[in-house]
Amino acid sequence: MGKIQHLNKYFDHTLLKAEATEADIKKLCAEAKEYDFYSVCVNGCYVPLAVEELKGTDVKVAAVVGFPLGAMSTEAKAFETDWACGVGADEVDMVLNVGALKEGKYEYVRDDICTVVAMAYENDAIVKVILETCLLTDEEIVKACQLSLEAGAEFVKTSTGFSTGGATEHHVSLMRKTVEEKAKVKASGGIRDLENTLKMIEAGADRIGASASVAIMKAYQQK
Repeated sequence: MGKIQHLNKYFDHTLLKAEATEADIKKLCAEAKEYDFYSVCVNGCYVPLAVEELKGTDVKVAAVVGFPLGAMSTEAKAFETDWACGVGADEVDMVLNVGALKEGKYEYVRDDICTVVAMAYENDAIVKVILETCLLTDEEIVKACQLSLEAGAEFVKTSTGFSTGGATEHHVSLMRKTVEEKAKVKASGGIRDLENTLKMIEAGADRIGASASVAIMKAYQQK
């Protein structure tokens, strides 16, 4: 593929590890400012800090909700969303209820997403639905994308990065084909180099979630 304009704006610069400290989040935000990434993606407790660190820039703050298993109650996800947006999150990356999806409880899954979308919408935030594609069949991925669309989510996203696998070209392509232009696609999980990043974009990703964003950008600038 040809040279991509503004590759930096594809990145949600991410740090979600349990052992992340305030100093780590400040470093993440400093890097995001330096490279002018689209956003930083952090755990909820760090949203206020990220908002403060990124004040005066156009780098957005994304908070994960129901992370990383997606198996908490809808009410808990709604509260988490409302709180994160209330302290400044622009975007919410929520994990759908994987077990409910696999069990065919589609109404429950749709309502779970819909509740988070409604709460985010009230706060002028957008929602990305994490499918955890490594745990799903192709048919389940298609269904999850359809339910996310019905619930009004702006994005479908491949992975948490905390399960058995991350983004694959096949899954990104399948998600793109399913949502068409009705929603965007975020590839995340295991994207650590420039080659893989470009493959994901070529497969249909609108956004890339990565903790290796700086290394990827350095490789891109050297090309």
